[in-house]
Amino acid sequence: MSKDPTDDKSARDTHYATLRRQVRDGKRERGEIPTPAPQKRRSAAGDWTPPPLAPDQVQLYGLHTVRAALQNPERSLVKLCVTQNALIRLEIGRADEQKFPVEIVTPQDLDKVLGPDAIHQGVMLETRPLPLRRLEALTDSPLVLVLDQVTDPHNVGAIMRTAVAFGAGAVITTQRHSPTESGVMAKSASGALELIPYIQITNLADALGQLQKLGFYSIGLDSEGPTPLEGAFQGQKLALVLGAEGKGLRQKTRETVDALARLDMPGAIKSLNVSNAAAIALYASQQFLAKA
Repeated sequence: MSKDPTDDKSARDTHYATLRRQVRDGKRERGEIPTPAPQKRRSAAGDWTPPPLAPDQVQLYGLHTVRAALQNPERSLVKLCVTQNALIRLEIGRADEQKFPVEIVTPQDLDKVLGPDAIHQGVMLETRPLPLRRLEALTDSPLVLVLDQVTDPHNVGAIMRTAVAFGAGAVITTQRHSPTESGVMAKSASGALELIPYIQITNLADALGQLQKLGFYSIGLDSEGPTPLEGAFQGQKLALVLGAEGKGLRQKTRETVDALARLDMPGAIKSLNVSNAAAIALYASQQFLAKA
């Protein structure tokens, strides 16, 4: 019996479509192309209610984010929910070879848990939160970032990714008015959440005082700062302090840091997204520390 050529063509089309999708998703994971807004699924978002999560429950999603979490020995894994195709792309082996439960699901199953707007790429990992970190562990790190009530998890995630890229030792923020560990923050961090301590403290002024005792020179970024950032550096350890977009640093924080400095921008726009400002400040700090 001869093979139907139509079936061969359909198989080839499916194979090449899968390859194109893998190349495209790989570029999105590396930030080479933007992730499109899920406009076609937007209408369903208004009908979706997120399921309640326990305090010790974190849901991570996205191939790069989940792959990084699986490679982190400090992660306590509960269950991996993954499509058959995404399991192949994770490159961790068969489901029955894993040391943690693996459930094969459909993309629609994940939509029901994560919402229609989540770019989950067919994978969700349920874990426990990472262990709590303390400031005392920073004695060997010459550069840290301190966030003064930056509330947007997308911004905090982007800042984490930049902090890892420039070798910062930690991202420090307050327990109140700051995002906790979540899938949204982890997805924005693109794996960086597993690579840098995220330290939440109760009182920012007290934490800055403790950093100063550990030898850090703290610099608060302020658009009205009296000195350009590159002229404010001193010492061999730096703590860069950034405030929330709009309101900037709080008055108590401004009074506590060792110095206030500004980013000089000669163009028509005089303010930046806090994650962009963090990137510029981290680069300048590393240039100074390399010479120091």
